[in-house]
Amino acid sequence: MDQLLQACHSQTLNLFVESYLKMVQKLLESVDPNLQILATQSFVKFSNIEEDTPSYHRRYDFLVSKFASMAHSNTTDDELRNAIRASGVSGLKSVVRKTVSDDLVENIWDPNHMEKIIPSLLFNMEQGRQSLLVRDENDAVAGNQEEEVVDAPRIAETCLRDLVNKATFGHVRSFVRPVLNHFDVFDLWVPNDFAVHTFRVIMFSIQVILPPTKS
Repeated sequence: MDQLLQACHSQTLNLFVESYLKMVQKLLESVDPNLQILATQSFVKFSNIEEDTPSYHRRYDFLVSKFASMAHSNTTDDELRNAIRASGVSGLKSVVRKTVSDDLVENIWDPNHMEKIIPSLLFNMEQGRQSLLVRDENDAVAGNQEEEVVDAPRIAETCLRDLVNKATFGHVRSFVRPVLNHFDVFDLWVPNDFAVHTFRVIMFSIQVILPPTKS
């Protein structure tokens, strides 16, 4: 499937994409987490392909919902849980990459999308900070295990930076409102370490767009 996708020329890619996305959806609907991870990896590769023309009718609703669900995985197996969460966040990052720069395709800034994407990113970022605190108190944790645990949080923070970086002035409310709501719902204002960190990420990622000056 990936080889077929890579073999498509940009002019003919749209003819294949709809069938490809249906196959990705079928794999994501599987109860086998390994197939879900495989489908996500394939979609990540697809998101890196530049298309000459946008697809006006392509929808990513299912992918946003599914990737957000994977990002919140609570399976009891630690290693599998971390892998599923990392895949979910990677999937969201790829959806953002595929849609955020083109106003002609699906509006990723829609509240229905932002209310799934932003909480998923913040959840993994916050879980990563909690894990670091636990490991600081337990020196017996191996270094390679640490890299696995913080994988999803790092991807989530990178995705948040990329998302905010692409936002125009009119989009600021779209991502700030879910952030504030997430902190309210989960009482993350006190202690304020994570809140301060999150808003530093946002502030340093915002591109300042000044209105044109009148001559």
